[in-house]
Amino acid sequence: MPTRRLPVNPTLDHLRHQAKDLARGHSQRELSSAQRLREFHPRLRDRTDEQIWATALSLSDAQLTIAREYGFASWPRLKRHIEKPHGNASLALPHHERIDDALFRDAVDSIDSGDVSILSRLLEQNPGLIHRRIVFEGENYFRNPTLLEFIAENPVRRGVLPSNIVEVARSLLGAGPEPGARDAALQLVATGRVPRECGVQIPLIEVLCANGADPGSALLPAILHGEFEAAAALIRLGAAAGLPILAALGRTGEFLSLLPSSSSDDRHLAMVLAAQYGHAEIVRALLDAGEDPDRYNPPGAHSHSTPLHQAALAGHLDVVQLLVERGARLDIRDLLWQGTPADWARHAERMEVEAWLRRVP
Repeated sequence: MPTRRLPVNPTLDHLRHQAKDLARGHSQRELSSAQRLREFHPRLRDRTDEQIWATALSLSDAQLTIAREYGFASWPRLKRHIEKPHGNASLALPHHERIDDALFRDAVDSIDSGDVSILSRLLEQNPGLIHRRIVFEGENYFRNPTLLEFIAENPVRRGVLPSNIVEVARSLLGAGPEPGARDAALQLVATGRVPRECGVQIPLIEVLCANGADPGSALLPAILHGEFEAAAALIRLGAAAGLPILAALGRTGEFLSLLPSSSSDDRHLAMVLAAQYGHAEIVRALLDAGEDPDRYNPPGAHSHSTPLHQAALAGHLDVVQLLVERGARLDIRDLLWQGTPADWARHAERMEVEAWLRRVP
């Protein structure tokens, strides 16, 4: 789920009220409260709705959840950000302008400019630099990147990559980044529009995988972001296409052969992806297998919404009609903007879908 953005002038009183509202929703067994707690409270990550409602929730639990919804690791860190804002901590600044570490900032500038000679010298003179991390708060990703993650321009900072970014990546990889940094960089490249628009997404994927990044770590993120060329490259490089990926790709025959032996988690995710990409026969098979069309999507997969929201947003009228005919509720609101599926269709200018949803009694 994307993190919420703090208002321009946030106050702790307002955030405390939000925590109390969340705790109240939990006590009243609201679906939205269960989903938010599952997404943002680390202790409740893999719990069902019933298990979450059965768990005692303290005010500090609710405050932790609120802090993480806004991209902060804890309530005290959120509190500190509001009470004592740092000059370079403004969330409105591009990420490179928030870096206080002068050496790290010099290295990022050399990445952005494509100056391999300066970058190589910095890495050689400072062997630990390749492992150093910067903390960014108020984010739902790119929270703790190393230098290697900056090759993806994701999140977008300047809107362009140097023409020799693959050479830059090789220089960084030659310095020995940790495996987690390689996988993180691969995920950012595979889901980033700037690498694709600059024509370097596939070359970067190839050089990262050739230097130890796991292609399977980036396949689902690429699919979720509609980066199908990146996904095809990852599969070519060894990523396995399981049930959810087959659902996204519309490979119905292969999907149906795996469905009987699939896990509940895989079926849940497959429903999300089949609805998002308009594969009605796969959605029907999942409904026949007992999938609930009203479940919020799982963490990491547009979890602020339901399959019906995603189908409406994308304009897949046949999937929308199928879900509603099989019992999907029209009144469930997403967790960020409080929109119904019909509202999402309107936002995306899917007028036929919106009109059909508004007519349903």
